[in-house]
Amino acid sequence: MSTKNFTPSAIIKKKRDKKQLTKEEIQWFINGLVDGKVSEYQMTALLMAIYLNGMTTKETAALTDCMLYSGTVLDFNDPTVIDKHSTGGVGDKTSFILAPIAAACGVKVPMIAGRGLGHTGGTVDKIESIKGFKTSITLKQFEQRLKKDGIVLIGQTKDIAPADKIIYSLRDVTATVESIPLITASIMSKKLAEGASGIVMDIKTGQGAFMKTKAQARALATSIRETGLRFNKNMMTILTDMNQPLGNAVGNSLEIIESIEVLKNRGPKDITEISIDLAGGMIHLAGLATTHEKGNAMARKALKSGAALKKFEELIKNQGGDPKVCSNYSLLPVAKQTTIVTAPAAGYVSNMNNERIGLLCVDLGGGRKKASDKVDFEVGFIFNKKLGDRVKKGEKLLTIYHHAKQNKMVQEMCGEFTSSVIKFSKTKPKLSPLLIEKKISWSK
Repeated sequence: MSTKNFTPSAIIKKKRDKKQLTKEEIQWFINGLVDGKVSEYQMTALLMAIYLNGMTTKETAALTDCMLYSGTVLDFNDPTVIDKHSTGGVGDKTSFILAPIAAACGVKVPMIAGRGLGHTGGTVDKIESIKGFKTSITLKQFEQRLKKDGIVLIGQTKDIAPADKIIYSLRDVTATVESIPLITASIMSKKLAEGASGIVMDIKTGQGAFMKTKAQARALATSIRETGLRFNKNMMTILTDMNQPLGNAVGNSLEIIESIEVLKNRGPKDITEISIDLAGGMIHLAGLATTHEKGNAMARKALKSGAALKKFEELIKNQGGDPKVCSNYSLLPVAKQTTIVTAPAAGYVSNMNNERIGLLCVDLGGGRKKASDKVDFEVGFIFNKKLGDRVKKGEKLLTIYHHAKQNKMVQEMCGEFTSSVIKFSKTKPKLSPLLIEKKISWSK
């Protein structure tokens, strides 16, 4: 098919009118975006058309391939190179826990992570709250670090899926995040480019997730799993509940502190257990444990022995940060001013508007409203009560970490927390399990 008559407006119009794009049209558009021949505002228009009208399996495959091959594709040819990805949630800091656990068990973990997206925090933003930690290193250094140390964490580079780097930032600020084809192409173009032999995918569902329903989450899991298998990757997909923050901390530095607490075997149960399960899956996919359950047992041992904490300290040191942050939290930037939110009445915590919690953290500065915004590492929330917990009137629900200039905003925030964000009931609510379902698929 000749591409000489292709134009951005014609391709946008075709998808706007719910017609299927050809592989050649998608490739021409994505290549044009990377080359600067297609503008970002034209890409934004296509993103909205895709968001509204969806994509077929063939279109999604073509988009993923184009984004993947827009840059360098690594191949370690090593079955122990396994990565994990989460679709994003509120308080989701599992990468900082499971990666050192898995690495301590012999898995090589190549993490090319993203920044905050919508109401969810970003792995790169969080780790950069550790002063000096370099997330911008060359791909050669990335490969060397992985082979030598077994663990490396960087942000997206100009070499890996450069098309996604542009599209990712546009989706964040144009309300086009919650799209299965766009999420699939974004995640898998990066993950496939890393050269991992297997991928563990944590698909979040619920109020604080992009996939609000289990049906949507299952559809995304299927899309991602099929894409991975198409590239001969071993895959584990799990669905996890995101109807409340994961762990107790929400906010960049606060989440790093909580991650270290988990690595010291004294963190919240929910974030500890899901991190072990994800790490166990990585160990199993790497062929280092014959079953997922045995992988989990190895993960628990690495956590309990302190080997995982040691790996995290090594990661920090190797990438320019000060590992002393693990023993001295004052080295991390945390807002000095705090405001306590208390329960307006006795009862049980029955509902938490988790997406709103994420957006309130963004309002404080803990995330971005536009691509050029600078993230404030210091602000956030520490929750003292979660779903199903019994509270007395006047008892502490959470602490807000903020700056003095934000006092008025925070007072309004306190009222919102107790009137609509957190709701109460007289009887204890029935809770959803954190781990909803999982599926392991092996490539042929």
